[in-house]
Amino acid sequence: MPATTVISRSLAMSRTAAAHGPSSAGREQEEVQAHIAELGVPGPTTTPALYPVSPYLAQQVSEVRVQHARTSGEAERALVITDEGVLLTVACDHTDRDLEVHGLAWSKNASPDVLGRKAWRLDDVRDHLDRITLKGWVGEGDTPDTLIQDSSLAALLTPDYWLDILTNRGLNAPGTVLISGTVAMTSGVDQFARSWKVEMKDPVTGASVDAQYVVEKMAEPIG
Repeated sequence: MPATTVISRSLAMSRTAAAHGPSSAGREQEEVQAHIAELGVPGPTTTPALYPVSPYLAQQVSEVRVQHARTSGEAERALVITDEGVLLTVACDHTDRDLEVHGLAWSKNASPDVLGRKAWRLDDVRDHLDRITLKGWVGEGDTPDTLIQDSSLAALLTPDYWLDILTNRGLNAPGTVLISGTVAMTSGVDQFARSWKVEMKDPVTGASVDAQYVVEKMAEPIG
């Protein structure tokens, strides 16, 4: 069984780290356009797109604080570049949907990318990467119990595609985190939920990595 690595908070929050979030990054562009349509936001000028994200937004938390009710997560894959190679973990890209209609890049910097606390070495799963499932659940209470995303890593552009881009741009330094972009959501399921959970599962080993959190609305501003 491939080794599972624990990602420390210090790595995810490193001051030298750079987080990058691709958008509309699926292999099947018809599915990409369907996802853009379901969000009801203006699409990027080119797909796939890549948005730099402030490093402090790469977090390992159990609670996400938001300013209003129209925010939601997205099940994604994350690549973490280290001195000893590339790690693969799960991520939930929590996004401000009201801000998203004004600018995708702005919205990506408004809420955290919640990372899993465990990871696999990319080289250990590379030969069956497309078989790894990627799922997301939401819940009205503290427990995410309704499936909203159900796909696999085969739906996403490959890690090597993005690693080549990072290398060509000089952005492949250790500490860099790259979030993959997401997969389609199930129609009719309310994404503006109290709780979110995302999971990757390896059918070859039976191992899984996940991230889960609740969403808390901040107090109303004064003034």
